[in-house]
Amino acid sequence: MPTELTSHLIRRARPDDARHIEALYRELIGDAEVRVLPARIAQVADDPSAALLVLESGGVLRASALVNLCADVMFGSQPFAVVENIVVDATCRGQGWGTALLRWIEEDCKDRGCSKIMLLSSVERSEAHRFFMHCGFSDSKKKGFIKYRRDFR
Repeated sequence: MPTELTSHLIRRARPDDARHIEALYRELIGDAEVRVLPARIAQVADDPSAALLVLESGGVLRASALVNLCADVMFGSQPFAVVENIVVDATCRGQGWGTALLRWIEEDCKDRGCSKIMLLSSVERSEAHRFFMHCGFSDSKKKGFIKYRRDFR
């Protein structure tokens, strides 16, 4: 459901947002090969366990995050959330939009009964790490590991 936060709107991404999200992702990882497909955004929109969110201001996308709810059996039927590809347009950082987006995600996860929210961040993004800790995330409770497709056996 769209939510208005001051002059910002947080909503699910639509296929016609693809090129704007692609630009944000390229900014995030610096890879010109990033391709965001409108059809894939439509698939994610149809998945009740996933939400590709965007924050727009003045009709322009300023931030995005992908949230996936994962089924779990440890705490009854409580899912947990994994947040990925969190990005705020570099020209707009420090204006509270990333905080607004993460607060929206946290409230939604609370409403859905999630036991926790997890996210990963590249080790060199120390500014992002400070931001995540400012938003209440801990870097001392767990340690994340990753293996990329190119490293699969």
